[in-house]
Amino acid sequence: MRAIDFNCDLGEGCGTDADIVPLISSASVACGAHAGDATTMRETVALCLAHGVAVGAHPSFEDREYFGRRELDVDADALETSVRRQIETLAELCASAGGRLHHVKPHGALYNLAARDRATADVVARAVHGVDPTLMLYGLAGSHSIDAALEVGLAAAHEVFAERAYDANGRLAPRGTPGAVIADVEPALAQVRRLLHEGVVIARDGTRVPLRADTLCLHGDRADAPAFAHALRAALQTEGVRIRAPGET
Repeated sequence: MRAIDFNCDLGEGCGTDADIVPLISSASVACGAHAGDATTMRETVALCLAHGVAVGAHPSFEDREYFGRRELDVDADALETSVRRQIETLAELCASAGGRLHHVKPHGALYNLAARDRATADVVARAVHGVDPTLMLYGLAGSHSIDAALEVGLAAAHEVFAERAYDANGRLAPRGTPGAVIADVEPALAQVRRLLHEGVVIARDGTRVPLRADTLCLHGDRADAPAFAHALRAALQTEGVRIRAPGET
């Protein structure tokens, strides 16, 4: 049976986490840099552990004003220190709740920069490895993030997106450009089915882009995230796909 992880970014103050968590297999929790604080981290971790959902850290550029969606000019040492601190904070909260951190997935601009820039990908991979070499790194499928993780000895999960459009180079279409976010459920479901059955996405220019899909992301900050999550989970189950976090049995 085909298996895939169903991941959602949580702890970002959207008020729908409790509705989403029972539907997913892993969560990437905001660590305070773009959203969240010690209270939201603690509450989100407890919610995930109560539902058997694997907990990951969701570090970001330190940019709460723009929700971590703006690239910042940060030197490598400062960025590595920041990412490590964010991961360590969530790992400690997870351990105090009786759980264990499962993965790390960068957020927003940091995620996209690491996907296309190997130097940034190396910084993120070093930060993750420095905290715990058994952590898994989630990165854009086929990107520098995956290569950097594997080079330092981390396990890596190739991530694909249900409700984001792709360009012909396999990268996510930049937010703010026409069609970058897939607003309706049916086109998103069609994209997921194509990934499952054909291993490709159709880019905005019509190019068929091969992608490996280990983990499927839904953004938790969209207003209709719970309804989207229900639809995606139902579609996966209809396709006979087992929903589980990478590395979980």
